[in-house]
This record gives sequence, structure tokens and C-alpha cells, in this order.
Amino acid sequence: MAESLEIKKLHVNVEDKPILKGLTLTMPKGEVHAIMGPNGSGKSTLAYAIMGHPKYTITGGEILMKGENILEMDPEERSNKGLFLAFQYPCEVPGVRQANFLRLAVNARRGKEVDVMEFYDELEKKMKLLEIDEKFIKRYLNEGFSGGEKKRNEILQMLMLQPEFAVMDETDSGLDIDALKVVSRGVNELRGSNFGALIITHYERILRYITPDHVHILVDGKIVKSGDADLATHLEEHGYDWIVKETATAS
Repeated sequence: MAESLEIKKLHVNVEDKPILKGLTLTMPKGEVHAIMGPNGSGKSTLAYAIMGHPKYTITGGEILMKGENILEMDPEERSNKGLFLAFQYPCEVPGVRQANFLRLAVNARRGKEVDVMEFYDELEKKMKLLEIDEKFIKRYLNEGFSGGEKKRNEILQMLMLQPEFAVMDETDSGLDIDALKVVSRGVNELRGSNFGALIITHYERILRYITPDHVHILVDGKIVKSGDADLATHLEEHGYDWIVKETATAS
């Protein structure tokens, strides 16, 4: 599928230890996919491998974005092509003001110098949507922010960059109900035929606000079961033991 993010038989090692073991997944534009699974199954490894973190060594397989193999691209090039990663633990960057960072990132993503007034007008609208106080944009990137503020800031970046594909690594982690609703609102704002999202999570709760088209269960580095949103509800009710046991029996 040309307008898709395709992961084909992906094998990834971390410090010579195999983590992903032939994972295959196709996410077309216009769809939201959720990846769920127990601790240690490889969920975050998948996110960082897609974005090109040097700690994660690809030992086999392909990652194609709109038919183009991105494995030879550095993370910046992947971002400029339209790929976005929302971190589980967004880092602080002292000395870099948020407005400056965002403007440089938007210019790089759009391949042109965006008019200053146009940029700030758009930024103000996105901040209101996410209920972000204007004072935060003048501060250094994520410095001194609470966990919830950092997550809102990640979604603000995503809204401004307007990626074609987003990978969200446990964005719901540490969020209270109000913050979760706001973050979900931001994701739903982008949802449409020109945007695909891969939501990595342990829990169903974020999927109550961002309804996935497909849910995949990751166990021991492979997708072992896929379904619709009801699969996430089943996991919430029954946990992961049944699928882990079922997978062990099958192997």
C-alpha cells in the first residue's frame, strides 16, 4: 500500500538481545491502530526502531513509508518526511525556548520559511485547543513541566507539524482523566484521511477517547492477535495472561 506505514518481518536487537522477532504490520493513512501487550513484549522498541534510535539495531526486515524504505534515513529525515514520535518520557531541553524550537521544526517539516504572524496565529489556536497557557510557550522546552504538561506539549508539536504518520509511545502514561481527555482531543483533531496513528499503550482508557480501527496484541516481539476496539475491552477485563498462555501453547 503506497499510502501506508508498512513494517515487514522486522527484527530488532537491543545490546545483542533480540526484542522484535519478525513483526509485521501495515497501517494505512486514515486509520488508527493500537498496540497493546505486557511489559517487555517490545512495544517501546517498536516505536524507537521506527523513528531510528541508534540504540536499536535492525537485524532484518523493512520499514516502508509510502513505499520508501526509511531504514537508511536518520531521525531528522524521517521527521521531515512526515513521521512523528510522541515520547513516553519527553525530555527537557534547557536553553531552547519552545516557540523557537517549534518554528524551526515547522519550517523544516514544510520545507519553507513560514510567515511569523501566520505561525503564531496557528500556534495560538492549537494551544487553546489543548488548554495550554500562553506563558508556557516562552519557557525552555519542557523544563520544569509536569508530566501532563509535557504530554500536552508533545501533542502541540504534533498538531503544528501535521505529520502523515504518528507513533505515540504510552502517551497516556501518568495522565489524569482531564489531561487524558485534552490529549485525546488533540489527536482526534488530526484524525482524517491524511493521517495515520499507532498508539502504544498498556491500557484501554486512552482508547475510550481515541477509538482505534484496529487493535494488535504484541507478545515476545511478535503480533499474536489482532481485532477491533472490542479486543482492547477484552484485555482490560481479562488481562494479558490468557494470550501469553495461548501463545506459549501455540509455539
